[in-house]
Amino acid sequence: MNISLLIDNRVNNTRLESLVKIFFCFSFLFCFSNLNSQDSMSLMEAVEEGLKNNRNMLNANRDIDIAKKRRWETISTGLPQISAIAGYNKDLKQPVSIAKGEYFGGPPNEYIPLTFGTQQSISALTRIDQLIFDGSYLVGLQASKTFLTISRQNKTKTELEVKTLIVEAYLNVLEALEREKIVRKNLNNINITLNQSKKIFEQGLIEEEILQQLLITKQSLNSSLEYTKKIIPITKQIFNISIGADLDSQINLSDTLLGLCIISNSPPNFEDWTIEKNIDYQIAQNNLKSSKLLLKLERFRAMPTISGYLTGGYDGFNDEFKFFKQKQKWYSQSSIGLTVRLPIFSSLGGQARTEQAKINVEKAKSLISQTYEQVLLDQAKALNEYDVALQNFKTSQQTLKLAESIEKKNQIKFNEGVVGSFDLRQAQLQLYDAQNQNLTSMKRVVKARSALSLLFYSSEILKQ
Repeated sequence: MNISLLIDNRVNNTRLESLVKIFFCFSFLFCFSNLNSQDSMSLMEAVEEGLKNNRNMLNANRDIDIAKKRRWETISTGLPQISAIAGYNKDLKQPVSIAKGEYFGGPPNEYIPLTFGTQQSISALTRIDQLIFDGSYLVGLQASKTFLTISRQNKTKTELEVKTLIVEAYLNVLEALEREKIVRKNLNNINITLNQSKKIFEQGLIEEEILQQLLITKQSLNSSLEYTKKIIPITKQIFNISIGADLDSQINLSDTLLGLCIISNSPPNFEDWTIEKNIDYQIAQNNLKSSKLLLKLERFRAMPTISGYLTGGYDGFNDEFKFFKQKQKWYSQSSIGLTVRLPIFSSLGGQARTEQAKINVEKAKSLISQTYEQVLLDQAKALNEYDVALQNFKTSQQTLKLAESIEKKNQIKFNEGVVGSFDLRQAQLQLYDAQNQNLTSMKRVVKARSALSLLFYSSEILKQ
């Protein structure tokens, strides 16, 4: 019986251990899956996120909504306007009127004071106003449409600015992270060399100056590492702001600086591009349209404004406040009318406004020509910047390989005692400079490719 119980206990313990192992396996997989499920963004995903949640983009969309409401506000001024007016009046002391006494059988040279009406009265009136003709209203309808177009163009302009901001912020994070890796790698190499040199120094085979040279290099790398470690969280916060995320959001960047640089080795396709697609040129064209509308408005101000109205209501009179009694009498009233307003003379103020509007039209035409030339110049500069950036990247890649080879050979020679610490330090500084130049050149290529794409309004920042 005891042996049976012992076997059962062992079996139960084995099952329990198995369940515990399964539980820990599932827990590990769950934690690992959570670790991998952290937010991770490519550059294109970051741009898409920023276009949805960036504060400037949200405000640009709100401006479009405001423009739509303002357009309807303009339209509504030409539609019937209905208003209701109610009033209550109580005379603390009724006004007195004077009438000749002869009207009531009295002497002709005497006047009799008279009081008319009741002490209290209520009036309720409904009024309908309708604009029949107004040149300013017709221009206002056209202007409201133009204003909506301006809001949409501003949104497009904001999109381009936000894309540029996100690309810059994304690349700054990648550059800072890559720079930290390089500095740590260089620091690790210098520590190995320094430890080996200390052992040789303890044996009296090298001078103390060699150790001091290595320590100077190490201190310089430590300073660079501390600066990079401090700048990384700042660049990440700037990136978070650019895409509309919380300031301290932890977002992993899936692209690499080298990967983006390789993708950027081909220019965007702009064969079907025309100057009319440029947003700055479109804004200049719309500015001319707005100026012409203002000129048209000044000319229409000299035309008459015609409006009509219709009123109807009831009046009640009583010496006491008994207006809600059934015996209260109400007297109806109604009227219809037409108003015509014709400007005749404004002391030449209208003519001055018209002349100003004409000058603004000419300025808008000049702005179109200037914008046309500026767009072509910007694109030529962007193409040149892109070509130069690509050439610098290729040169920096070759320089980096040579610097790595030189540093490696000097490291071997230093360990063998062929060269001194000064030569090794020069080779190391040359390598560090080549590394920095290579990072800068990669970032420059991606920025130049992105700027070129935005100038020609490609649908993608980087097309793979």
